[in-house]
Amino acid sequence: MACGWSSGFLAVANRFLAASWSQRAVWAFCCAALWVTLEMVAARFLTGFPWNFLGVSQYKILPLIQIASVTGVYGISFLVVWVSAGLLSAAVVLARRPLAHRIWLAEVVLPLLAAASVIGFGVRRLSDFQPGQRTLKVTLVQPSIPQTLIWNPKENTNRFDRLIRLSEAALATKPDLLIWPEAAVPNMLRYDSHTFAAVTNLVRTHKVWMILGADDAEPKHGLTGAAGEARDYDFFNSSFALDPNGNIVGAYQKRRLVIFGEYVPLARWLPFLKHLTPIGDNAFTPGKSPTPHRLAGLGVTLSVLICFEDTFPLLARESVAEDTDFLLNLTNNGWFGESASQWQHAANGLFRAVENGLPLVRCANNGLTCWVDALGRMHEVYFGDSRDIYGPGFKTAQIPLLSPGQGRELTFYARHGDWFGWSCVGWAVLAVGSSFTGRRQKSIGSA
Repeated sequence: MACGWSSGFLAVANRFLAASWSQRAVWAFCCAALWVTLEMVAARFLTGFPWNFLGVSQYKILPLIQIASVTGVYGISFLVVWVSAGLLSAAVVLARRPLAHRIWLAEVVLPLLAAASVIGFGVRRLSDFQPGQRTLKVTLVQPSIPQTLIWNPKENTNRFDRLIRLSEAALATKPDLLIWPEAAVPNMLRYDSHTFAAVTNLVRTHKVWMILGADDAEPKHGLTGAAGEARDYDFFNSSFALDPNGNIVGAYQKRRLVIFGEYVPLARWLPFLKHLTPIGDNAFTPGKSPTPHRLAGLGVTLSVLICFEDTFPLLARESVAEDTDFLLNLTNNGWFGESASQWQHAANGLFRAVENGLPLVRCANNGLTCWVDALGRMHEVYFGDSRDIYGPGFKTAQIPLLSPGQGRELTFYARHGDWFGWSCVGWAVLAVGSSFTGRRQKSIGSA
C-alpha cells in the first residue's frame, strides 16, 4: 500500500514538474483565490459564520495585517495560501531536481515579493499613525456569570444584584461612559419595572452615560398585548444607550443571529427543526439596519456589534461612517468557558478595527474585555497584574476619539468593501470553469 502511495505521489510530482513555470505560478495563485472564495461563502451561507479565517492567524504580526485596511482580512488569507502554495511547489522541484541549484527560488519569487510589498505598506502605515488627541473615559464591566446561571431563571435576581454591586465599585473611577455586556440584564429593560428602575437609578445617581445589552420586544404588525406573548411580539437581542438622566436615547437590534442558538434556519419550510433545538418557538428576529448610538452630551458617536457580529467584515463596515468614533462589541461568551475560543473571538474582531481604521471596544461577560486600536493592538487585556482574563471585574480605559467637528478619513476597505474577495470569487469561477471546459474538450477529442 505504501508503495502504491509513493508511486502515485511520484506520478503527480512528475506531472507537476512537466508543467511550465508560468503554469505552476498560476496554479499557486488559483489555490489562494479558491481559498478566499470558500471564506466568502462561509461568511454568507445561511447568514454566515466567518470564524477563524486563515488570515486571522496572523493577528500578532502588525506590519502584515495592515493590508486589511485595503483588502479586508481576505487579503491576508490570500497571501498566506499563496506563499504556502509557492513553498510547496519549491519543495517538489527541489525534491525531484536536487542538483538544480536555485531553480526552486523561481517558485516563490512572486508570492514573496507580494509579501514584502504588503509588509512595506504595513510598516509605513504603522509609522504614519496619529492617534486622536481627544479621549473618552470608559469603564467596562465583566460580571463573569456562568452560562448555567444565565439559563436558570431562579438566579435572575442574584446575578442582577451582583452586576449592580460590581458596577457601583466600577463607578468609583468616575468614567464618562459605563458599559455592560450582551444580555447583561436578566429581564427586558423596557418592560420590567424593577430592572428599569435599578438601571436608571444607577446612572442618575452617578451622572454617567451608559450602554448595556438586553433583550427587547416590539409588537408584530401593530398588534398589542403583553410583552411575554410570543405570538404578538417580535423579540430582539438589543443594546440600549442611556443618558445621565436615565432616558433611553438609543437602541440597536442585533442583525446577524446565531444559527440554532437564536434562530432556526429554514424553519418556515421545515418547522420540525424548531423542536430539535433549545430555543423552540422563542427565536429572535434580526434587526433591519445599523443604528449608531449618538451620545450628544459627550460628543461621541459609536456603533454596536452584538455577540459574534464583530466577526463579519461586511457588517462592521456597514456600521462605520465618517463621524463614527469607535465600534463597540457587546458579547456574552459565557458558554466558551476558559477556552481558546475567547482569544479566537477577540482575534477575529481585531481585524474590524484594522479594516475600518478606528478603535474597537469589547465588553464581554466572560473573557477578554479589552479594546483594540486602529492598528490592531490590544489594550487593557488583563486585570492589573493578573494573567486571568476570565474572572469578574472591571476595566477603565481612555479611548481615542475624533476631534470635535472632525470627519474620519475612511479606509479603502471601508469605502469599497469586499472588492478583493469578490475578485477572488470571479477568478476562481473562471479557473474552475476553464479547467472543466478543457477536460471536457480533451475527453471529446480522445473519443
